Amino acid sequence: MVSASTVKELRERSGAGMMDCKKALEETNGDIEKAIEVLREKGLAAAAKKAGRIASEGIVDAYIHGGGRIGVLIEVNSETDFVAKNQEFRQFVRDMAMQVAASNPQYVSREQVPAELIEKEKEIYRQQALNEGKPEKIVDKMVDGRVEKFYKEICLLEQPFIKDSDLQVHQLVTNMIAKIGENISIRRFTRYEMGEGLKKKEDNFVEEVMNQIKR
Repeated sequence: MVSASTVKELRERSGAGMMDCKKALEETNGDIEKAIEVLREKGLAAAAKKAGRIASEGIVDAYIHGGGRIGVLIEVNSETDFVAKNQEFRQFVRDMAMQVAASNPQYVSREQVPAELIEKEKEIYRQQALNEGKPEKIVDKMVDGRVEKFYKEICLLEQPFIKDSDLQVHQLVTNMIAKIGENISIRRFTRYEMGEGLKKKEDNFVEEVMNQIKR
């Protein structure tokens, strides 16, 4: 028999509903830590199902960094206007705007990357591998590995999250879907950098943004 106080503690720690907490505790014989894992697994599974649902509400947020040196506009969609007003959702959108400012992705997802760009990169990587004297039989594997690294550089969803490098952005999105119970999607963004295209010294914008976060 699971006590009401244990259910209450799990609910406070996980944010899950009362009945979900009770069932998770019954499944794990009252072990709170294991119950949290059960709730998390169920939440992520549910999030995968929600990912296909239409998200047409949401917000457009703006982030300005370094006294006007970098500016980002980003649109993140949710299923309802109610969630769009949620503080956690708004913080997530702000984090994504800061991610764009710091890491300068070119696309939201790998599906948006033009096929001709990937083919061009593959040819470059293949020639580099051959020039390095790598055996032909392992060149293709090397090219695939470098293409994956390229995706992580240019696609927002593939990048490590600036506040927690153990998480990729797409994992953060999935976690947020599980938490709020609605599908959310990053639709588009635009990043402006003062003097972009003009010759200037290189600055470490990731470090600058992270320093601002810590203040």
